[in-house]
Amino acid sequence: MKTLIGGAVAAVLGIIGLAVFFKAFLQLIAGSVPVMLLLGGGLALYLGFDELKDTWKKDEDTTLPSEPDDVDKYKREIDDLKKEIETLKKG
Repeated sequence: MKTLIGGAVAAVLGIIGLAVFFKAFLQLIAGSVPVMLLLGGGLALYLGFDELKDTWKKDEDTTLPSEPDDVDKYKREIDDLKKEIETLKKG
């Protein structure tokens, strides 16, 4: 209930303040819009450049080693590990 009353009082004071200082409010908006556009544009440029660098890295990483060699290597490694486990169980 206190929050509701506090919110209503703040809204009424805000409307009164906006009516009294409307010219100053418009100056504040006029001054903040270009700054926000500048910051937003800079952020968009940064994010776009970062995304472009990521696509360049993807293009460089497309040369993967052939899969059959990897499969054979992993099969040999699994067999070696199985043998090692069997020797550890016996010993």
